[in-house]
Amino acid sequence: MESIVNSKIIISNNLEELSSNFAKILMDGVNKSEGYFNLVLSGGSTPKTVFDYLAANYKSIINWNKIRFFWGDERCVPPDNNESNYFMTYNHLFSKIEIPEKNIFRISGESDPAQEAIRYTNLILENIPLVNNLPSFDLIMLGLGEDGHTASIFPDRMDLINSNSICDVTVHPVIKQKRITLTGKVINNSKMVIFLISGSNKNKIVDLIINRKKGFEKLPAYYINPESGELIWLLDYESGKGLSL
Repeated sequence: MESIVNSKIIISNNLEELSSNFAKILMDGVNKSEGYFNLVLSGGSTPKTVFDYLAANYKSIINWNKIRFFWGDERCVPPDNNESNYFMTYNHLFSKIEIPEKNIFRISGESDPAQEAIRYTNLILENIPLVNNLPSFDLIMLGLGEDGHTASIFPDRMDLINSNSICDVTVHPVIKQKRITLTGKVINNSKMVIFLISGSNKNKIVDLIINRKKGFEKLPAYYINPESGELIWLLDYESGKGLSL
């Protein structure tokens, strides 16, 4: 099977090694950045572990003052709700390191979704440099759902891959929860995109996307492949097991 082009696949022995690999990439990017390093965060269990690792091992090594934090998607819940991506990040990273409040740009999940998509779009346009008339982040972290979704771009909203919007409102196809998400063009305009994936339950979908097996074209995550940037798949042993690379 032909693989996705322009991508690097790194299979770690375990989640700790995956976290270490991400930490090194992040620190290298921050060190090379002349100004702010604009980072887009992801929710999910793998980033949670990565955040714990960063807080425990890179608290005084990375220059956190240089990083500005944004989110790729957010559930439409208050910031102290257990389902909030911001709340997870606060508990596992922000509460454990020193980071200026002005460097944190959260999506207000408690606000009216349509209005918040507009507000967050404007906030991004005010703070992120444009390349090809689109915001260009330094690094975007992404997760991968077992249904092939990434950020909150679900298989029933493939229109968001090529949408001209920067942010949009979407709805989880099963639980019907509203979410706000970055769209595909913005993600693909990033200097670097990293999928953070762990667990045997993700093995099948990873193999399907990376090796373009039957049905891959129906999966949003397949279309994440920055034209001018770098795409990295950070997998643990279980999620990368048996891949025909």
